[in-house]
Amino acid sequence: MKKEFKLISKDLIKENKAKLKSLFPETDKDGEIDVVSLLSLLGVENEEQNECFGLNWAGKKEAKKIALKPTTATLRPVKKLSSAWDTTKNIFIEGDNLEVLKVLQKSYSTKVKLIYIDPPYNTGKDFVYSDNYNDNLRNYLEKTKQFENGERLTTNIEKSGRYHANWLNMIYPRLSLARNLLRQDGAIFISIDDNEYDNLKKVCDEIFGEDNFVASVIWHKKYTRSNDASWFSNNHDYILVYAKNKNYFTLNNQERDESQLKAYRNPDNHPKGVWKATPLHAKSGTNNSSFTFKNGVVWAPPKGTYRRFNDESMKKMDENEEIWFGENGKQIPQRKSFLSEVKDGVVPVTIWTYQEVGHTHEANNDLKNLSLGGVFDNPKPVKLLRRILDLVIQSDEDLVLDFFAGSGTTGHAVLEKNLAEKKNVRYICVQLPEPIKDKKYQKISDFTINRLLKAGEMLKNESSDWMGDIGFRVFKLDSSNIRPWEATVDTLSEQIDAYVSPILDGRSEEDLLTELMLKRGIDLSVNIETRLFDGLTVSCVDGGKLFTCFAKQIPASSVEELTRGIIDWHNSLKAGKDTVCYFLDDAFENNVAKTNLCAILEQHGLTNLHSL
Repeated sequence: MKKEFKLISKDLIKENKAKLKSLFPETDKDGEIDVVSLLSLLGVENEEQNECFGLNWAGKKEAKKIALKPTTATLRPVKKLSSAWDTTKNIFIEGDNLEVLKVLQKSYSTKVKLIYIDPPYNTGKDFVYSDNYNDNLRNYLEKTKQFENGERLTTNIEKSGRYHANWLNMIYPRLSLARNLLRQDGAIFISIDDNEYDNLKKVCDEIFGEDNFVASVIWHKKYTRSNDASWFSNNHDYILVYAKNKNYFTLNNQERDESQLKAYRNPDNHPKGVWKATPLHAKSGTNNSSFTFKNGVVWAPPKGTYRRFNDESMKKMDENEEIWFGENGKQIPQRKSFLSEVKDGVVPVTIWTYQEVGHTHEANNDLKNLSLGGVFDNPKPVKLLRRILDLVIQSDEDLVLDFFAGSGTTGHAVLEKNLAEKKNVRYICVQLPEPIKDKKYQKISDFTINRLLKAGEMLKNESSDWMGDIGFRVFKLDSSNIRPWEATVDTLSEQIDAYVSPILDGRSEEDLLTELMLKRGIDLSVNIETRLFDGLTVSCVDGGKLFTCFAKQIPASSVEELTRGIIDWHNSLKAGKDTVCYFLDDAFENNVAKTNLCAILEQHGLTNLHSL
C-alpha cells in the first residue's frame, strides 16, 4: 500500500517546464530551463528583452508569481447549506476566488465552456481582494476572522499611489488561472466600466492573446438620465469578450425579434413562404454588366457597385419567381430572401439596449421578486446573463463558471435557461464571505446561497412538471485536512507526536474525501455513494473510479467483511482495473490487518491501494 498525499494544488510551473522540455529538449540544463537557449531558439535577442510593448505596473512580477504558486488549501463540504446534495450537479463555493481557482485546477482544467465575471470596478468604493504573496491562504483565513467580527477588508481609494496597480494585481492572477479552466472552444465575458476598461483590455490581450479578442460589448444599463452628473450621465457598462482559442470558438446567432420577423412577408403567396426583398448588387466584385429578365426588364448595378450573382444564378431565380419587381411590377428588381433559407437568428451586435437585456432597475426587481433586495447597488439583470448564455451555450451539459458571483445572477440565469430549453447546463459560483450591513445576511455569500435557493424554488413553482436540477452543493475554502509539518528545533518532539495521526482534529471523512477528489482531479459534482461494511463507512466515487474508507479504526476482525464488500461493489459496477482505493494508514489495528487487506484486494484486481 502506497502511502502518499500531496498537500499542494497542481504545480503549474512544473507543468510548464515539462511542456517546454518536451518541445525544446536542448533547453534542459540539469533539470532547469536555460532561458537564454530558449530565447535563442525563438529568435529573440537578449537586448530586446527589456523593450517589449505591453502594460506594466508596480507588482506585476509578483502578480504573475502568485498565479503560479501552488496552494495547500482545500474545500470542505457544507451539506446543511446545500440543496439536493445527492443529485445536483451545481456547485457553490465560499472563499477567496484566487485560492479557489488554484484548488479547482486539476478537477476542472479545460472543462469550462463559459466564464462570466463581474469584478469590482475600482470606483474608489469597491471592495478589493487583498492578496498576500507569501501565504495567501493564511492571509484569507486571518481575514475571515475579521469578517466574523464584521470588519470590512479594504477599499482602494483614489488617493492611493497604487490605485490602478492594486486593482491590476488583484485581477491578473485570477484571469491567468481562469484561462486554464476554459475549454478550447470556451470564452470569457467580463463586465467593466471606464475606470479600468483600458487596463483590463491590455491585461486580457496579454493573458488570452490579442488574436482571441472577440468583442467589446456596450450594455445600456440605465434608462434614466443622471442630472446631477458633473459632465455626462454615465448610462453604459462594457462587457469584454475573449475566446480561449478563436479557431475553435463559435457564437450562436441571436434570435430574431418581432420587428425583424415583420420584415418577412409573402404578398405573392410564394410556395417557399415568407421573404424579404434584398438588393441584387454588392459593394465589391468584378461584374457590373446588365441583365435582362424574362419580363423584359433590364437591370444593371448602380454606379460604383457590382452584381451579387452571375448570369446562371440570376436566370434560375428569375425562372423560380424569386425576383420581386414591386407591387406594380415596375420597381427596381430585388431578390426574395426566404426566411426558410437563411440562418436561424441573426449575428449579434455589440450594442445591447436595456429593452433587450434589461437594466439595473430591472435587476433589482429580479431580486424583489424573490423577496430579496436592498443589498446590492448595481446587480446584473437575469436577461443580460440569459443573452450571454444564449450566445455561447451549445451543449445540454456545458459548464458555466462565475468566480465573482455576487448576487447570484449567473446561477439564476442558468436555471432559467434550463427550464426554458429543457437543458442541463451546470454552474460553479464562487463568492467571498464579505460582510454586509443587512439584518438578515451577515455576508454576501449567505445572500448568494439564498438567492440560488429561492430562484430554483420559484422556477420549479412556475413549471411543476419540470424535473430539472435546481439544487447545489456548497463547499467552503479552508486549510488542508492533513496536518502541515511546521517543526522547529524547539517543537520537533511535539510535531512528531502530532504526526502519529496526521489528520487535523475536527475534520470529517467527507472533508477528506473532498480533498482527495480535488487532488486526483475529480469533478466535485460526480455521484458519491456510501455503504456500511461491519460498521465501517465506504464511499464509492463516480461509478467506482475511487473507493475510500476513512474510518479512524479498522479492526483486524473487520478486514474480511470490509474487503468482500468493496470487491462485490466494484464487480457489480464493472469499474475496471483503474480503480483506486484509499485508507487511513494509522487506522489499522496492526500491520497484519493492513497486509491482509492489501493481499485480498490485490487478489481480486484492486492493486491501486493508497493510504493517508
